[in-house]
Amino acid sequence: MNRVYLDHNSTTPIRPEVRTALIATLDELGGNPSSVHTSGRRARHLLDEARERAAAALGVHEDELVFTSGGTEANNLAVLGALNAAGPGAKLVTTAIEHSSVLEPAQALASAGRPVDFVGVDRRGLLDPTEVAERAIDARLVSVIAANNEIGTLAPLAQLARTHGRGWLLHTDAVQALGRIELRLAEWGIDLASFSMHKLGGPVGVGVLFRRKGVELAPLVRGGGQENGVRPGTENVAGIVASALAIELAVREREALATRLEALSHGLWRELHVALPKLQLVGPALGEAGRLPGTLNVLAPHVDGKVLVTRLDLAGLEVSAGSACASGSLEPSHVLLALGFARDEARAALRLSFGRSNTLEDVHNAVEILRRTLV
Repeated sequence: MNRVYLDHNSTTPIRPEVRTALIATLDELGGNPSSVHTSGRRARHLLDEARERAAAALGVHEDELVFTSGGTEANNLAVLGALNAAGPGAKLVTTAIEHSSVLEPAQALASAGRPVDFVGVDRRGLLDPTEVAERAIDARLVSVIAANNEIGTLAPLAQLARTHGRGWLLHTDAVQALGRIELRLAEWGIDLASFSMHKLGGPVGVGVLFRRKGVELAPLVRGGGQENGVRPGTENVAGIVASALAIELAVREREALATRLEALSHGLWRELHVALPKLQLVGPALGEAGRLPGTLNVLAPHVDGKVLVTRLDLAGLEVSAGSACASGSLEPSHVLLALGFARDEARAALRLSFGRSNTLEDVHNAVEILRRTLV
């Protein structure tokens, strides 16, 4: 039996055409985009062109994109950059199910005495936008994950962004969302949005932060004027060129991919429910509007998810027990704890996430491996 990879929320393989663009650009490059000589100007041209293409695909202005080393840096820059620019009294409102790259900076701010408010979710992981708006009356920044990386619940972004008379900035961690759900950054009035290229077939080590015109950010590091002074350091031109193509393809193919991922998810859960009826699905029911296509989180009673991941890997199925960024932690998922699951229940979580390369055969093979491993 061939190995089955169902961990696309952790990373998805680079697309062949994106790899080709990356290698071609590496072969062509010979200068630093900040240099004024011919090689430097050529690199600057490639960088500017990639920024324009990425911005056009996202429906924003090219001056509103900041390139980073990944989604984690983009999230840190958005949250800490916006609050530090506003001063020590600036309040943050976020949720209890954020990715660690938002949650940990928020917790650090709270520990330092800065005003931070954590909004809870219901048993399905869904957020009440009215509660967020009420908590945010005196806030500077609201940070809400667009699509949860562990359980796949979706935030009511459009509703939050359109809150009447809001005086706060809205940031969203859209790392899992791009290419799978509709994002209308400009139309909805999103102020800040973070993306990671290796989640959509781009290269590892490139992130993008959308920053609406007029939003002030304090840089996290010092040392240069790159990226309009917000993110110093020589840009990864080849990675950015390849990423622009990955963004274009992800946006262009979003609807078709979402339909495929939805079908694979439904097929997997149907077969799992028959083969292993004791498994419990976390989050909204399949088919509900609040669920990200392609992400399933299930609880296997009386099993340690991290141990199970190793056993499944040996049997040929690659999945995860939660966020890849927390894979070394012995603690249960903070997301499942926020949903109200007990610690032992949360430790039994298994995340299965589909991507572009998966097929119906992968579904059948995954179910068979799970059945043999768990029965």
